[in-house]
Amino acid sequence: MLSAEAKSSIDRIWNTFWSNGMTNPLTVVEQITFLIFMKLLDDNQIMQERNANLLNTKLNDPVFKKGTCVIQENPRIEAPYADLRWQNFRHKEPQQMYATVRDLVFPFVKSLGSGRDSAFSRYMADAQFEISNAKVLSVAVDEIENMHLSGKDMMGDIYEELLDRIKSSGENGQFRSPGHIIAMMVELVEPNLEDRIIDPAMGTAGFLAASARYLTTHYAKELKNKSRLEHFKTTMFTGYDIDIKMLRIGAMNMMLHGVEAPDIKLNNSIEPDAAKRADYTLCLANPPFAGNMTEISIAPDLLAIANTKKTELLFVTLFTRLLKIGGRCASIVPQGVLFGSSKAHVGVRKELVEKQKLVAVISMPSGVFKPYSGVATAILVFTKTDHGGTDNVWFYNMDADGFSLDDKREVVKENDIPDVIAKFKERDPKKQNDRKAKFFFVSKDEIVANNYDLSFNKYREVEYVAEKFPPTAELMGEIDTLTKDFAAGLKELKGML
Repeated sequence: MLSAEAKSSIDRIWNTFWSNGMTNPLTVVEQITFLIFMKLLDDNQIMQERNANLLNTKLNDPVFKKGTCVIQENPRIEAPYADLRWQNFRHKEPQQMYATVRDLVFPFVKSLGSGRDSAFSRYMADAQFEISNAKVLSVAVDEIENMHLSGKDMMGDIYEELLDRIKSSGENGQFRSPGHIIAMMVELVEPNLEDRIIDPAMGTAGFLAASARYLTTHYAKELKNKSRLEHFKTTMFTGYDIDIKMLRIGAMNMMLHGVEAPDIKLNNSIEPDAAKRADYTLCLANPPFAGNMTEISIAPDLLAIANTKKTELLFVTLFTRLLKIGGRCASIVPQGVLFGSSKAHVGVRKELVEKQKLVAVISMPSGVFKPYSGVATAILVFTKTDHGGTDNVWFYNMDADGFSLDDKREVVKENDIPDVIAKFKERDPKKQNDRKAKFFFVSKDEIVANNYDLSFNKYREVEYVAEKFPPTAELMGEIDTLTKDFAAGLKELKGML
């Protein structure tokens, strides 16, 4: 999450844009994102240059090379790469900086990835620099410089903060998954270099970026292999979304994580022929909640499992179709998916229990998505088999995620996430069978007998402790005393009047 100082800086940038005539909130979001991307591009290279100097090695394929860059061919416009770097242009006087960013830096950023059909080049092609004057740019650059940007998913964190400004997340269904929840889910499924990873409702590409971070952390040595690195940069990651602004932000996010050409497309994933079937080994997602599709736009193979228009159910069925045999999935769902009694709800749960291998159900507290929504959510973890395999399902009831569960979402001590990860990795049906605990196993037979209900409280045993009360005679005596005291007080009050 962003620091209080960073949030204040975004406030000041927002107000400056607004007071200078940029009143379309989505345009404000996009322009701020472009500037932050320019800074993070330079920050990343500064860090790489320091590491190369320490190790006395050569910097491989830097964004900002030595010498001169051709910005445009006809008419030909050139500029030193050094002039395009944030650390240099931010020191120019406002008018000169404005001309540099508008005429050189922004066209250069748009050209990154040109020459190959990359997501970044496709979705940046129509991007426009719409900051109106030098004063506005100067304020924005100064504030961004003072934000001390750091963190694992800064683009996602900033977008979440900007969404709060436009108050449109609820309308658009853009409930960005909190970064710490994303990181937990990635830890649970443990991506590897053989994976092909998809998020069919990717938003800012938070799940894909977190997977990329996990891989570069755990497989740094292996990624020095040329073929593995090429897979990482091109064919490993796939993401779909229905909002082109999301695709731009997602493409920028992935580039900042070293993934130059992910397969990111404008797609409604549950429409016919929108996504390849049985093509991926790992799915991570937070699909839209409470949406409704028109039946004509839903892929028939999804309706075969759940004849419904509810997006949260259709996406779960989609996951079972996207994965190869043996593929893993971790997805956030509203808790209604766990216990809903409609034929479609039961059908989706039956699919996971009977035809796939349902591994875990992790219930989360209802404040995780605040301030956008108070909806209670859960995480489903399963493996695609198409022939069953569910035996014992692991349940965990998360009470706290490290932040207050109100709209402020302030840091608190209580945090079950480390315990969720640890207990999941050491799970054992023979040892974790205390139904009074926060986590336990439930057999497939018991789940089937309960109409495939997957809610934690359905199987939890509540221990009732008998409470002792005073004898009735003693209570009646206390009531009598209170009555007399009340009458005396009332008599005294009347005397005063």
